[in-house]
Amino acid sequence: MDDGKVRRIHLAGICGTAMASLGAMLKDRGFEVTGSDEGVYPPMSDFLAQRRIDVRQGYGEGNLSPAPDLVVVGNALSRGNPEVERALDGRIPLMSLPEALKTFFLRERTPVVVTGTHGKTTTTSMIAWGLASAGRRPDFLVGGIAENFQSSYGLGAAQGEGAPFVIEGDEYDSAFFDKGPKFLHYLPWLAVVGNVEFDHADIYGDLDAVKLQFRRFVNLIPRSGFLAVGSDSPGALDVCRDGFCDMETFGIGGAPDWGARDIRAHAGGCDFAITYRGEGFISARMGLFGDYNVRNALAATAVLHRLGVPAGDIRKGLETFAGVRRRLQLRAEVDGVRVYEDFAHHPTAVRETLAAVRAAFRPERLWAVYEPRSATSRRNVFQGEIAEALSLADCVALPPLFRPEKVPAAERLDEGRLVADLRARGAQAWSLGSADGIAEKVGAEARPGDLVVIMSNGGFDGIYEKLPARLRARSR
Repeated sequence: MDDGKVRRIHLAGICGTAMASLGAMLKDRGFEVTGSDEGVYPPMSDFLAQRRIDVRQGYGEGNLSPAPDLVVVGNALSRGNPEVERALDGRIPLMSLPEALKTFFLRERTPVVVTGTHGKTTTTSMIAWGLASAGRRPDFLVGGIAENFQSSYGLGAAQGEGAPFVIEGDEYDSAFFDKGPKFLHYLPWLAVVGNVEFDHADIYGDLDAVKLQFRRFVNLIPRSGFLAVGSDSPGALDVCRDGFCDMETFGIGGAPDWGARDIRAHAGGCDFAITYRGEGFISARMGLFGDYNVRNALAATAVLHRLGVPAGDIRKGLETFAGVRRRLQLRAEVDGVRVYEDFAHHPTAVRETLAAVRAAFRPERLWAVYEPRSATSRRNVFQGEIAEALSLADCVALPPLFRPEKVPAAERLDEGRLVADLRARGAQAWSLGSADGIAEKVGAEARPGDLVVIMSNGGFDGIYEKLPARLRARSR
């Protein structure tokens, strides 16, 4: 395909965060952009409307009339979708989201690709903000809303070829015609592999299958590139050991190149000192919680240092970093009960989030409201691990599995067993029938000094509004 002849681009499945951001980026670059999705509603519908992108509700062959020059297909779409069939019949070129990013944005930049099972969005946002606060104005794309930018993407002022493009590298597949991970398209020059664990049980059979894709990613980094490796993760060390580029490690344990000491958690975040090869580098006070965010900061520091950002500017970036929406975000405080929202769904993320909250806030009781929604968390592959993670809370409330029919019956998480395991570990636990039932239970029983963490990677039937509303009604 001659990229120079592309003028009209249609995005099928435009309302995901990454697809909507790509549509906005293409519009900013002067392309005529249209889109479609079966779920067109705020906030993505408002985001796209503000950018004057024509979005159609539902999929249909008519959405590709007149025929665009290119169709970008979201990875949720498959054969049988009317727009996919129309594009194939009409020989309209198809691209996946990551291939479009590579074609239209990454080839002219120096990609900084952040990968790992956990922490990608926050670390990507930290690096982008570190560059921006140092006056670099980077291009970036993250899988959430970076609070410092109030956006999921940014296209820097004319920087010229070779300027950094900081991008979150997802190991999930790309499209129905490209089952490889998105990050294999991103032309990594500088990269982070923060941690590698088993996830995405719907497309990977085991941890070795996940590791294979990360090894392929590492093998794409040129000799003149750079890789920051999370040394606290055995999986990350394993997949990176045969890389050809310069590598530096980061972590809290052992003796990494980039380390942290004197970590002190408090209600405002955490204080810590960063070391480089055993010597003091900077001290920072960061408004985020948990050892996992210290690791994210170490990864960002390693990359920023490699990009030539002075130590003082790195410290300023960390201390002014405002986080990412939905990552331990305070949603309400009513009569001494605080309600936080977090994106955690993998057992490791759940465990680290709950540990961070307990260490920083020392609540009277810690409530975990957990929705098994992701493809992995709805499966029993982590039946024991999720019980262990959630048992760090005093009280646990669960809704029914999200769309259980999408998971074979023999593979589904057993919520009854999960509740029993939690009670055996000393936690109070309930499997409740709905978000409304959870809001009623927590709203009736939460006491001043309690802290509630709602954990889900989706909308959770509006519980983020329903629970605070129930607490306010009680206070009246």
